[in-house]
Amino acid sequence: MADVTLSGVRKVYPGGVEAVKSVDLSIADGALCVLVGPSGCGKSTLLRMIAGLETVTDGMVSIGGAVVNTREPAERDIAMVFQNYALYPHMSVYDNMAYGLRNRRMPKADIERRVREAAGLLAIEPMLARKPRQLSGGQRQRVAMGRAIVREPKVFLFDEPLSNLDAKLRVQMRIEVKRLQRKLATTSIYVTHDQLEAMTLADLLVVMDEGRIEQIGTAMEVYEKPQTTFVASFIGSPPMNLLPAKRSEEGLRFARGATPIPVPVGAAGDVLIGIRPEDLLLGQREQRPDMVAVDLHVTGVEPIGAESLVHGRTGAGADITVRVPGYVEFATGQSLSAQAPRSALHFFDASSGRRLD
Repeated sequence: MADVTLSGVRKVYPGGVEAVKSVDLSIADGALCVLVGPSGCGKSTLLRMIAGLETVTDGMVSIGGAVVNTREPAERDIAMVFQNYALYPHMSVYDNMAYGLRNRRMPKADIERRVREAAGLLAIEPMLARKPRQLSGGQRQRVAMGRAIVREPKVFLFDEPLSNLDAKLRVQMRIEVKRLQRKLATTSIYVTHDQLEAMTLADLLVVMDEGRIEQIGTAMEVYEKPQTTFVASFIGSPPMNLLPAKRSEEGLRFARGATPIPVPVGAAGDVLIGIRPEDLLLGQREQRPDMVAVDLHVTGVEPIGAESLVHGRTGAGADITVRVPGYVEFATGQSLSAQAPRSALHFFDASSGRRLD
């Protein structure tokens, strides 16, 4: 077991392209850390630097207290699971899982024990004699995970391992990954662009954009208190509504007809007000000091089963989404009023995108 620490880690490619910008990150022993962000944000590059598959331009990578910058991947005591499974097609499941152990010249009895134990954990014992082509996508991913488990490494690295699976299977495998990580208690770093996957898996959630870390915290800390407008708009589906606010003598107004709100502490310029779609309630406007109201015109409705997403536009021209229970029907252009508790509002500096409260 081992903790992982990154100190000022940078990656600059030939031509001056800075893919990772001075990342500092500490991952505790046994934790499941998820790196999440859009394509091209640097998360996979960061993972590959931890693995030793990419050289570190600046900074230090340490595993279990030892700096590993100059160590080869095989010397870092890590195991990596890729999105394309990377199985040998001509080998059986058993041989795929045993291959790395045989290369280490491990005794045959130890190989047998490790492979059988991992196969039992992953429920693939009946498949040990099969070839990869005889397996489904989910079964192949289990074999890839088993190949990593048998090595009993200090750290597991997962590079978007579920991205090739269909939606239903991804849900099942998410649960499986979480269960296995809890059972093995091995430090794990998991890369994904899927924010739902990140939220459900992470002990420690790291949100990245343009090569830098935007926020670190538990999934609920990041969701409930995003520190930037990028995090607010990336974490959550649908994303947080971000409404430009106008200053007046009474305070801030984020839409025509909206209740004025006191200017938050630290606001020097324009302000964006964030409201999660589930915190907005459709209905009659009420004059209550603990609520704020906004009028909107419906632009569309998306039924998604147990809920509906009502999309609209405020009088100031800002897009807004309201999540409501059940199935609802509204005509395009219909006028509605929505309210939210003042306690549910988030405030951001419009220029920097940083949180104000």
